[in-house]
Amino acid sequence: MKRLSLSTLSEVPHTSRPRIDPRGIGVGIVHLGLGAFHRAHQADFTEEAMARAGGDWGICGVSPRSPRVVDAVGPQDGLYSLLVRGPDGSRARVLTPLRGWLVAPNDPDAVVARISDPTIRIVTLTVSEKGYRHDPATGRLRRDDPEVVADVAGRPPRTVVGLLVRGLQRRMTTSGAPIAVLCCDNLPHNGATLATVVDDFVEMLPDGDELREWMKSSVSFPSCMVDRIVPATTARDRDEVAALLGLRDEAVVVAEPFRQWVIEDEFPAGRPAWEHAGALLVSDVRSYELAKLRMLNGAHSLLGYLGALAGIDTIAETMSRDHFAVAAGNLMTQDAAKSFEPPPSLDLAAYAEDLLERFASPGLHYRTLQVASDGSQKLPQRLLGTIRDRRAAGALPRWAVLAVAGWMRWVWTPVTDVGTPRVLDDPMASRLEALVSAVDDAADVVARLLGVREIFGDDLVGDALLRAALRDDLARLAADGADAAVRAIVAEMAR
Repeated sequence: MKRLSLSTLSEVPHTSRPRIDPRGIGVGIVHLGLGAFHRAHQADFTEEAMARAGGDWGICGVSPRSPRVVDAVGPQDGLYSLLVRGPDGSRARVLTPLRGWLVAPNDPDAVVARISDPTIRIVTLTVSEKGYRHDPATGRLRRDDPEVVADVAGRPPRTVVGLLVRGLQRRMTTSGAPIAVLCCDNLPHNGATLATVVDDFVEMLPDGDELREWMKSSVSFPSCMVDRIVPATTARDRDEVAALLGLRDEAVVVAEPFRQWVIEDEFPAGRPAWEHAGALLVSDVRSYELAKLRMLNGAHSLLGYLGALAGIDTIAETMSRDHFAVAAGNLMTQDAAKSFEPPPSLDLAAYAEDLLERFASPGLHYRTLQVASDGSQKLPQRLLGTIRDRRAAGALPRWAVLAVAGWMRWVWTPVTDVGTPRVLDDPMASRLEALVSAVDDAADVVARLLGVREIFGDDLVGDALLRAALRDDLARLAADGADAAVRAIVAEMAR
């Protein structure tokens, strides 16, 4: 079967062809983190914005680590298909906004040069929480990180923050053109957090004062909230797209029909007309961000850890067991929704119902293991903010506690409840496993893990009521297994 590319684009069925002709699109955005989520979300919005309102907003995608995605899209002239799976079936459409691609480790100077190019007016990022090399508990750059130290010392940059700062530094000394840097990762106050990480890096530079002053007037760091469920692509997905397009596509991305993007409108050099693609441009994204992080991502993590412990492969399969679905819904409505002030237009009860329906969609095959990865980086914004705010209000958030206990059990046990090996995919894996590997008491595990200040800060370890609740849930998960423990807890709380 022939492969998708510009030369075969005319063979794509009309209903699956791109919304715009990729030939002649100028590049106006550099994106760091060329993974599936960006290609299924921001790139989709950007192509539609260009189709509706024009503009040279093609994207130069940068892979910060692996050449895998570039190796897939390069031979296809940047084209790839978005496979949308919903209750009414699947549909595929070819997307074209990717007009350049780089692998940062192969040529970091090319990345720096792209960011410094005055035709680039926006840098966007989806590098996952761990990509910022920050302390999740404080939001500050880990200044003792060896890779950060090496980048500051002047080697060709390898970290995301190093690439970004060196690009901004060169931009300042060449054109001086203003630019927006838009974080699209699941971080609290993600724009402000990225600005802090960048400022911390600049402060470490011996000649950073001039750059800091220039950035104050020429670089913005708007926040945004992104939402679309994008599971990892499988061979089955590629086969389905081949059948729909009549062409082979090695860069398929899969997503649910739903998508949302809320963006702070602070772009000193202009931006695509994302609002014409359905994005919401606002002055303050905070309440939308909290709703998504604490309700969607918090409940997703509960399902990911507890489902993985129970030996369940996907989120949808986990949702098919009523007690897990009830626990996820209760976390949203009884804990998370009471921990923040929602946007005026958002009905949190209806939002929770919509999320449960999305989680239960069987066509997405979103694996519990994918959700359960990188917990040390995800817990602070997904669950610990809810716990802190509810504890400050005098309440014990029962379901958020259960979710954190699920993470602790995932760290503690070498096998799932069905006897399969547990692989801890986390940047702090070796440290976390060393803390609890020889421990056989739930209370001791809780105390040791709560003491990891990079995750839990300095306050939660001293909360006796929280510590006791985590101990009880962790002991039940260890003794009974996640499936039986959650079933019993749900039944008890319903009485």
